[in-house]
Amino acid sequence: MALQPNLKPLIIAGSPSAPQTIDVFCDPQWITSARTARRSRSRLTKSSSPLLNQQYGGKVKIIFRNQVQPWHASSTLVHEAGIAVARVAPDQFWAFSLALFAKQDDFFDIPSSDLTVKQIRGKLADLAASVIGADKRDAVLDLLTNKSSPNGGVAVTDDLKYTIKFSRQNGIHVSPTVLFDGLVANEISSSWGETEWKEFLAKKIV
Repeated sequence: MALQPNLKPLIIAGSPSAPQTIDVFCDPQWITSARTARRSRSRLTKSSSPLLNQQYGGKVKIIFRNQVQPWHASSTLVHEAGIAVARVAPDQFWAFSLALFAKQDDFFDIPSSDLTVKQIRGKLADLAASVIGADKRDAVLDLLTNKSSPNGGVAVTDDLKYTIKFSRQNGIHVSPTVLFDGLVANEISSSWGETEWKEFLAKKIV
């Protein structure tokens, strides 16, 4: 599956040159997406995982796909923050994403309902700083600051547009949704453990 070159940090496991691809469409504002992220970390993307890092690392890669769910008011903002971190600290994108899933309650509709957009972005920059270092907080926040144009978005808006257009043209609606080599793999569940992933990959990896 295609990936805009500057979004290479969204490859969260496996070699970028691996011929086969698992696309995981997730929204940090959704509970089942968080469950998928946690299980993916322990089963597939953790450095000690033998599945991708040792057995299949050169054969398949996992791409995190930003799946904005606009009925959650902060969804766009948290995805922008992830892309901002991908620019400032590319090797920490997945670590920040996991931190964002862990703290997703802080950005749910009710907790964030009385906050301004600037305040939410400030909280996201603080969370980023806890992962990538306080010295990089301002760089992240700068990327999340509105441009001079009244409706021009922020510095990472164009990258977010790319991820949204990619999702739309592929008809992705539910978060999480997993694609294997470009086709929806409905059999994959957020509850899968190592056994299920081993069986799935053994059948799919060429």
